[in-house]
Amino acid sequence: MPQSVQTLVNRLTFRQLQVFKSVYELNSYSRAGDMLGLSQPAVSNQIRQLEQALEKPLFEYVGRQLYSTATAKRLAKCIHAIFDEIQCFQDDLSQETGLISGELNLVAVSTAQYVVPYLLRAYTSLHPNVTVKVSVMNRAAAIERLNENHDELAIMGMVPNDKPMFSIPFLNNELIAVVPKNHPILKTPDITLSAFLDQHLLLREPGSGSRLALELHCQKQRIRLQAEMEIGSNDAIKHAVISGLGVAVLPKLGILSELALGSLVEVPIKDFPLRRSWCLIHPQGRHPTPTMRSFIDYIQQNIGQFEKTFARMAEP
Repeated sequence: MPQSVQTLVNRLTFRQLQVFKSVYELNSYSRAGDMLGLSQPAVSNQIRQLEQALEKPLFEYVGRQLYSTATAKRLAKCIHAIFDEIQCFQDDLSQETGLISGELNLVAVSTAQYVVPYLLRAYTSLHPNVTVKVSVMNRAAAIERLNENHDELAIMGMVPNDKPMFSIPFLNNELIAVVPKNHPILKTPDITLSAFLDQHLLLREPGSGSRLALELHCQKQRIRLQAEMEIGSNDAIKHAVISGLGVAVLPKLGILSELALGSLVEVPIKDFPLRRSWCLIHPQGRHPTPTMRSFIDYIQQNIGQFEKTFARMAEP
């Protein structure tokens, strides 16, 4: 090993690299500290020691916004490769002992947050040595994460078609039209989709999968889609509808309690509900880690059980 490289290696620690990786990915000293259980001064100290070892700045503030330098971006690629190799080594050791361990990173679109806990309940019992991390975000952000080639699986309703994806449909996902109880439109016979959408429609933000599904349906039906208001989560839309602010198209599994209580009412409309499937996906070019493979196998083997479980939940 060249002396200059040896000198650099002697000055670096895995803790410094771990802290740097967190700051780089989260773009924040404070959020990195929260994730690692460190104070912000401790994070700053680790980054400062790393910058001194490299003799290059890694981050800089412009106003109150933190930016990564070109050196930081290059270092991030190296660290990602290092941690990938360590993960592969750990996975190999686990396979030798017959036990699956390590991290399982799941990205779930926000509408899938009601589904994921039921998927994980039995899986975590089968694989107690696996640490599961779930990130919830909208569809556009989830696709971006997949495109960055992290070791992650994604759960979403509409599979992107701009690049080859490995996809397993595992559960029906119905998007239904809902209004608050006693809404006047419920007294209208033969309600059309156009009439429903004219009742102060509440929509998710651009990039949401449920919004995209409705947009595509309206395009096929040649129906104009105009939002009265955009709201950034299905929970917020649900409460907005209950309060009488408007109407919405929402995933049925996310509003079962409200439907049972009668605070939300499904509107009978021709060609509704919109039927999609929840899918487990990852890029075809990405080789699954043993933990990813164990979850893929678990989903494939239990599709029938998932359908039965959620069908019972949806019963009145």
